[in-house]
Amino acid sequence: MEWKIPLFKIHWEEEDVQSITEVIRRGTYWATGPEITQFEESLAKSLDRQYALTFNSGTSALHTILQAYDLKSSEVLVPSFSFIATANAVLLASAKPVFVEVEEDSFGLEGNDVSEKITKKTKAIIPMHYGGQPCKEIKELMDISNDNNILLIEDAAQSFGSYIDKYKVGNFGDAAMFSLCQNKIITTGEGGFIVTDNERLYEKLKLIRSHGRLEKTGYDYFSNTGDNEYIEIGFNFRMATMLAALGLSQLRNISKVIDMRRKNAEYLNENLKDLENLKVPIAYNDAYHIYQMYTIKLQNTNLREKLQEHLTKKRIMSKVYFNPIHLKEFYTSRYGYKKGDLPQTEELASKVLTLPMYPDLSKEELDYIIQSVREVI
Repeated sequence: MEWKIPLFKIHWEEEDVQSITEVIRRGTYWATGPEITQFEESLAKSLDRQYALTFNSGTSALHTILQAYDLKSSEVLVPSFSFIATANAVLLASAKPVFVEVEEDSFGLEGNDVSEKITKKTKAIIPMHYGGQPCKEIKELMDISNDNNILLIEDAAQSFGSYIDKYKVGNFGDAAMFSLCQNKIITTGEGGFIVTDNERLYEKLKLIRSHGRLEKTGYDYFSNTGDNEYIEIGFNFRMATMLAALGLSQLRNISKVIDMRRKNAEYLNENLKDLENLKVPIAYNDAYHIYQMYTIKLQNTNLREKLQEHLTKKRIMSKVYFNPIHLKEFYTSRYGYKKGDLPQTEELASKVLTLPMYPDLSKEELDYIIQSVREVI
C-alpha cells in the first residue's frame, strides 16, 4: 500500500549528502577511514562514556558484547517484549535467554520478576529501553545486578538521547548497545554501536569486531605493509566509513531532531489524552522521553484491531511493537514456550499500537492522525 502517512520518515539535511559524497570522492578508505574514529569519539563524548565502538548493526553489537563476556552455557535475563534480536543475540553467544515480565509504565523489565528468575547460572541482565523512554526500574536493576554480582547490559537501541534525572541512557550498565537503523533517532541506514568505560572489554570488542585481528595504533589492515597477528576468533562486524561520516553529520543535529519529535508527541498527547479507552505515552517522573516511537495502549485487543483496521483504510500506517518473542515459532517449537508463560507481557502486547512518529510530521498530518483515531475511540 502507498501510505498517506508512513510509520516513519528519515530526517536528512544537505550536510548528510555532502558527508557521504566527500568519502566517495576521496576514492580510498571506504572501509577504515578516519571518520570512523571521529564518530566513535563523538559518540563516547555525547554519552559521557570512555569508549564507543561502531558496528554494522545493533544486533552484531549486542552479540559482540555477549561474546566478549564469554557467557557460554549461562543464563541471561531478557524481556520478551522487545525486538527478537535481544534474545537471539544471547543464543548466538551460546547462552540461554530467560524471559522476564515487563512493567506497564515504560514497558521495561520488572525488578521483582528479575529477582525471582535469578539462578546460579544467571550471568547477565539485559533491560531494554523502549521506544525512546528509559526503563523505569533501571536503578533497581542496577542494585539487583550489583547485589548478585551479575552483568547489566543495556539494550538502548531505541533510546539514544533519553535520560532519567540527568543520567543518560547508556550509563547504567557495564556496557550498552545502541542502534542506528533507519527508524532510529539518528541513523546510518544500518548500524549500531557500543559504549563502555571498561578498557579491557573495549579492546576485546575491537578484536571480535574484526576477525580477531591485532592492529597497532595508527595502522590498519589496509594501510599496513606487514602481516597482522590474529589472537581471537572474530567476525567482520565493522561499520563502513561513509556510514560513519553520515553518522557524524546526523549526530550534529540530534538535539534538533529530538526537539521536533517531542513537539509532535506533545501535540498528539494533548489531543488524545482525554480518550478514556486509550493511554498516550507520557513520560514518567524524571524520565526524558525522546519518542523514537509513539506507542499507545488501548483498553483491549478488539479495540486495538478495530483502530488499526480503520487507520489502514485511512492509509495511516501503524504497527504492533512488539508481539512477545517467547511466542514466536522458533521459541515455541524449539524451547517449548507457550501462551500463559508471561501473562503481563502477553496482555500488554495485545493492547499496544505504534502510530506514525518522525521529525517532519506536519500539523496537517498530525491532525489527520488525531481525527482518524478519534473516529474510532
